[in-house]
Amino acid sequence: MCRRFGGLPLSLRQSARHIAETRPTAQYRNGRLDLDSMDDLLRRLEQLNAIGASLSKERDITRLLESILLAAKTITNADGGTLYRMLDDHTALRFEILRTDSLRIAMGGSSGNPIAFPNLPLIDDTGSPNDSLVSAYAAIHHQTVNIADAYTEPNFDFSGTRRFDARTGYRSKSFLAVPMRNHEGEVIGVLQLINAQRPGSTEVVNFSLSDQSLVESLASQAAIALTNRLLITQLEELFESFINLINLAIDEKSHYTGGHCQRVPALTMLLAEAVNRTAQGSLASFTMDDRDRYELKIAGLLHDCGKVTTPVHVVDKATKLQTLFDRIGLIDTRFEVLKRDAEIAALRRQLELRDKVQPEAEAAIWTGFRADIEALESDRAFLRATNAGAESMRDEALARVRQIASSRVWRNVEGMETEFLTSDELENLTIKAGTLTQGERNTINHHIVATIKMLEKLPWPKHLRNVPEYAGGHHERMDGKGYPKGLTRDQMSVQARVMGIADIFEALTASDRPYKPGLKLSQAMGIMHKFKLNGHIDPDLFDVFVGEKVYLKYAEQFLDPWQIDEVNLPA
Repeated sequence: MCRRFGGLPLSLRQSARHIAETRPTAQYRNGRLDLDSMDDLLRRLEQLNAIGASLSKERDITRLLESILLAAKTITNADGGTLYRMLDDHTALRFEILRTDSLRIAMGGSSGNPIAFPNLPLIDDTGSPNDSLVSAYAAIHHQTVNIADAYTEPNFDFSGTRRFDARTGYRSKSFLAVPMRNHEGEVIGVLQLINAQRPGSTEVVNFSLSDQSLVESLASQAAIALTNRLLITQLEELFESFINLINLAIDEKSHYTGGHCQRVPALTMLLAEAVNRTAQGSLASFTMDDRDRYELKIAGLLHDCGKVTTPVHVVDKATKLQTLFDRIGLIDTRFEVLKRDAEIAALRRQLELRDKVQPEAEAAIWTGFRADIEALESDRAFLRATNAGAESMRDEALARVRQIASSRVWRNVEGMETEFLTSDELENLTIKAGTLTQGERNTINHHIVATIKMLEKLPWPKHLRNVPEYAGGHHERMDGKGYPKGLTRDQMSVQARVMGIADIFEALTASDRPYKPGLKLSQAMGIMHKFKLNGHIDPDLFDVFVGEKVYLKYAEQFLDPWQIDEVNLPA
């Protein structure tokens, strides 16, 4: 265990003594180290330790960079500072964060003020290293530069600094530029501080060697934290790109579902954020941090990844008889064959009467033929309308399809009389609602089983371990009648219930489905309200969906203008 002295780890106190004893700024009285200097170093080392711990926890790169600069200013009592990032091609330094307290200048980071200064080139016009600029020199040579007074420094070009001072009335004096090196020794940025101030006053002093040592230590910790964060960000971007690749594969299979894979995550996050803001009711305890948001976002993007296993002709089935093509054309051909056969039969009967002059009989034959043709055309038009599958079929319509199938026969290419509708065609044409048979619905529904299997195979890190549950629950119902697991509301997370509402609402309003047009807001919300009452969706979440007008925010982003109408729901 680490022994402590004076409330601090012994190693920390030893570090302070080492810094103080090896720096000319340390003060001795009667052969003893000045305790004020020691206490000051201890305080600043404590700050450094605390800063290092906080840097390792920061997930946002912009906030991380800002924290690094502000920490360096704090431990050196510097009036100003700039943090530069190395470009990927290592040709220049880019301004990231800039602060000067006395001038109230804040650019980059959380300030909201962009930095318009050009990059600092590391190579000059002659192709030589740009050693005239302090920060560029530190980056090129991997060395700290500590300057007491910029105006008397002969080795660097401070003409730009002098122009800035003349314009603002500032006096740039002491400079400290420290390179930030990653674990491979590469410079990834430069931390530059300006005008160290004596504690308790605005008097500008030099950056002491202890200041330099502390900032170099901070730069080292900061570089590691920044490198780790960049690596994590790159991995996250790679992972999200892979997810988008899966969605692109689904999109390429069927353009009817590609938009769905993008819109559901967007609506999921809109509703989740609204729930996160809720301060009353059963959802008041629900909160999300940045990691929770990222986890839900990933689940939303992957919620239909199992559709890569769904046959495209099922996903794209726009009519009841569609497979790789719409088989209504085959039935049209059979009707044409029946019409031809009816005409030939009528003409033959007329020819049999030619030896006898019976115009009335011939006319009756032709009248019967026309009636047969009209009946055929009527049945043909009826089956074509039935094939569209846009509306729920009544029992009379179902009976008529069966009657056509049983009462009509046709002569096939082999000259044999056969059933007018095959058993498969009859099954499809008697689908009561939509265009899918029960078998095809099971095939479609299997995508969620495939999704769960695929996601459960992945070695999720701790902060993403709930992705399979969130993504795999969007077809469950609150009353336990959903699929694939028949979960009830109490067995589901809030996130999975949120995604269920998003998935249904997107499907109702989507205008890119092959079998239906997108509904207007009032129509879709009316259906959603019924789903709330019958146990399909979470009633509390739907109340937030309505109360926070999440549906309208989504509509303004994703729906056609004609779909956005007034929504009035029962109280």
